[in-house]
Amino acid sequence: MAAQKGKDLLLKVDSNGSGSFTTVAGLRSRAIAFNAESVDITHAESAGQWRELLAGAGVKSARVTGSGIFKDANSDEIVRGYVFAGTIRDWQMVIPDFGTVEGPFHIASFELTGRHDGEVAFEIALESAGELTFAAA
Repeated sequence: MAAQKGKDLLLKVDSNGSGSFTTVAGLRSRAIAFNAESVDITHAESAGQWRELLAGAGVKSARVTGSGIFKDANSDEIVRGYVFAGTIRDWQMVIPDFGTVEGPFHIASFELTGRHDGEVAFEIALESAGELTFAAA
């Protein structure tokens, strides 16, 4: 994958539960992290007493974070509604020249900040809430 512009990394939310995705506007930074817990199966007879792990086991999860400013009333309203309702909805992370990750996420945190001499900004963190899919670009 060649170098890409960070602004091309998009976070989209299913705006009505029917697969119609809306880009979350005003984001200045975005990140996605994939995690896989390991299952330790080390025992007294493990070679050289080295740890052994069970392949393909453990819980997989993903965390998406972003921060930015309010810019688009439609996406702001959708996110705000999902925060207060605790809605789990499909989200997409579009990664240029790599692919799209899609699946159900829960808004784990939503923070608002503001300085007396600056704009109101927000930070959002999503936690995966089910199986994710990946479609290569």
